[in-house]
Amino acid sequence: MPSPEMFDIFDDKMIRIGSDSRENAHAKGLWHQTFHCWIVHPAKGEGGSLLFQLRHQNKDTFPGRLDTSCAGHLQAGETVEDGVRELREELGLNVPFEELVHCGMAAEESLLPDGRIDREFSHVFLYACDQELERYCFQREEISGLFFADIPKFRQLIGGETDTLPIEGILWDEKTQLVKPVQRVVSLEDFTPSSDQYYRMLLEHL
Repeated sequence: MPSPEMFDIFDDKMIRIGSDSRENAHAKGLWHQTFHCWIVHPAKGEGGSLLFQLRHQNKDTFPGRLDTSCAGHLQAGETVEDGVRELREELGLNVPFEELVHCGMAAEESLLPDGRIDREFSHVFLYACDQELERYCFQREEISGLFFADIPKFRQLIGGETDTLPIEGILWDEKTQLVKPVQRVVSLEDFTPSSDQYYRMLLEHL
């Protein structure tokens, strides 16, 4: 049996108080750290585009929803700088930490299935990349597809100026083992939940 995934655990003031397993962190609502990196295509669309990943249907949290370009938990003993491994693992990007733009940190709480609570200190970064979707080597076990959304239109969705957002992307078909282009119209309910604080911080830096 593989060893459990271990996180550093914090109090609500972000003071480290120990370590515990991923399972216990979510079951008990213990604060832990995550790394988030948003990929920005500066020349795509009107005002640039944000890259979203589509979470795999087998994910234990928010399956099938659109999520941050790249995100993952920091393991016990890891620093924020170690989070760049997520870019390599999820999207196939080898990016030096120094090339990321730091947006800040957001404390987030989400209710999970079966009464679990996810409490995260999310360290948020931006990375400018003009790579097209077909060139990303994304992690098929974790991600079902990738989508671009125009930043100005995403702002309108977050700000409540519109209820829907057109996006375009690619999907991985597990039966045919092929990637196919796709267009969708989505609403806020199609995204993983984030706090107003998180979105304000992100949009200010965009």
